[in-house]
Amino acid sequence: MKAVVITRPGGPEVLKLQEVEDPQIKDDEILIKIAATAINRADTLQRQGEHPPHKGESEYPGLECSGTVEAVGKDVTRWKIGDQVCALIGGGGYAEKVAVPTEQVLPIPSGVSLQDAASFPEVACTVWSTIFMTSKLSSGEMFLIHGGSSGIGTFAIQMAKCIGAKVFITAGSEEKLAACKELGADVCINYKTEDFVTRIKEETGGKGVDVILDNIGGPYFQQNLDSLNVDGRLFIIGFMGGTVTQVNLGCLLARRLTVQAAGMRGRSAKNKAQIVREVEKNVWPAIAAGKMKPVVYKYFPLAEAAEAHQLMESGKNIGKILLAV
Repeated sequence: MKAVVITRPGGPEVLKLQEVEDPQIKDDEILIKIAATAINRADTLQRQGEHPPHKGESEYPGLECSGTVEAVGKDVTRWKIGDQVCALIGGGGYAEKVAVPTEQVLPIPSGVSLQDAASFPEVACTVWSTIFMTSKLSSGEMFLIHGGSSGIGTFAIQMAKCIGAKVFITAGSEEKLAACKELGADVCINYKTEDFVTRIKEETGGKGVDVILDNIGGPYFQQNLDSLNVDGRLFIIGFMGGTVTQVNLGCLLARRLTVQAAGMRGRSAKNKAQIVREVEKNVWPAIAAGKMKPVVYKYFPLAEAAEAHQLMESGKNIGKILLAV
């Protein structure tokens, strides 16, 4: 099969489409003939040598995919050859085929095309596991998403609106703010021209929001704490701005704040399986009902993975960037 290989740590130009060996499936795995995969920030870090795959996972990038079942292990009962599926994977999405544990596989949501379905597994599992399973965002609460126009952000806006939260987002251009507004965001803040803490206090009568989903890290840490209401929860899923900062921790005690952080790739197979089950039960019905839609900015052919990475790193995209296989 063909796969995109990271020939050495470096810029997008190190990604090369090469002929490699087909993956071999275990008894509890299925082999997916990939229709599409998606670009995630973790892929760009892996390309730079900063986020290697975990032991036993594919060395090729790609953390989600959609496609058709081509083979099944002897212990697999739910899926059969020919089924159309999408999946959360530990690596190997930038390829023509990938082996996936059966418990990390999902059906294609009703009303979604096979290729567009590749935009869902990573964002759905990330948002549901952090904001809903852990931070317990509930109806009537106020929720701030940094990077509202990202793949994670565009999904989180829609999911939060489905459960009845008031959604605040930050983004860096009027075009991105407008896109977030169209998806349902209630308060859209241009972080380049406005102080988001001040705006949030104005919009909430000085209280702050209940939950924040942050991918910036260090530079936003104090501002995030200052933006939270009593019993507020901050969940960090990335460190695009860095990991080091100086912070006044007094507000944690004064307002009973909770700070948590997690990624998806490093979770155990058991934990991923639990999240996938929760996503199918709680998120897939909302997609099937038309309450949520895939937000795909652009498709590239697999051979143009380097160009797709360039676009991701430019920050111009609104929603997901996909590779068609």
